[in-house]
Amino acid sequence: MRTRTAALAASLLVALTGAAPAQAARPAGLRILVTDDDGYTAPGIRAVAAALTAAGHDVTIVAPAVNNSGVGTKQGYGPAVQAWQPEPKVWAVDGTPGEAVLFGLHQVFAAAPPDLVVSGANFGPNVAAVANHSGTVGAAITALDYGIPAIAVSTDLDPGGDPQPTLRAMPLAAAFTVRLVDHLRSRSGPLLPTGLGLNVNYPVVGDGSRPARGIELTRQAHQPIFRPTYRPDGPGQWKVTVAIDTAAAARGTDLHALLADRISLSPINADWNASPGRTDLGDRILAGLDS
Repeated sequence: MRTRTAALAASLLVALTGAAPAQAARPAGLRILVTDDDGYTAPGIRAVAAALTAAGHDVTIVAPAVNNSGVGTKQGYGPAVQAWQPEPKVWAVDGTPGEAVLFGLHQVFAAAPPDLVVSGANFGPNVAAVANHSGTVGAAITALDYGIPAIAVSTDLDPGGDPQPTLRAMPLAAAFTVRLVDHLRSRSGPLLPTGLGLNVNYPVVGDGSRPARGIELTRQAHQPIFRPTYRPDGPGQWKVTVAIDTAAAARGTDLHALLADRISLSPINADWNASPGRTDLGDRILAGLDS
């Protein structure tokens, strides 16, 4: 996996930071399931769906009916689900992002699976420990569970809390998503190695109207960004305030790249196995342990 990831990374960085190679004929457009965790009407998912459609792809939105941020990979497998088509090529699912992808793969695309699942663009970043709990990333993980290539896309937030810079940056994030998808389909072989997805985070530069200052292939930072504080606020109730801590961002991580106004491109997979370099730790832990 490490060798395949490195080869893919080199290819992506050369293609996306330099001039696009000339092609005799563009490959046929892909069949893409687009989802998110902000809901099927959110500006981010609409920007990505519109950009991919304009680029010649066959796009179908299958997304939660309402905001489901922060639910991670949650899937309930209940006895029934509500889903409807509010407009052509759009499905609203009364469930989590993962449940929306399940409905999309096994009902909307039951006759033939999509070529790709794109989740986002999310309103807000999904880097460091935040990505572990993200519905945007969770939707991509669900697709990877079933062998479908997947890309999660998120747009950064303005430090002052103004939503407008994020909204201005979303078309830029959508345009980058198109360039990324077009690069992947221009390569020989599968779009992505089996079981491998990409977590993309697009920065807000200035007022959000300026493009990113480059691309970095990154690893996920380990630290939590949100630091909650709880204060008594009546019987059985606590007031919650949340501080944001990004001071420990290490070079080479998704958080570090985003803080430098660069696009973070992090390979992800659909399991929580330790990397091959950590198996020796497991061996030491288990040595001499009886059941």
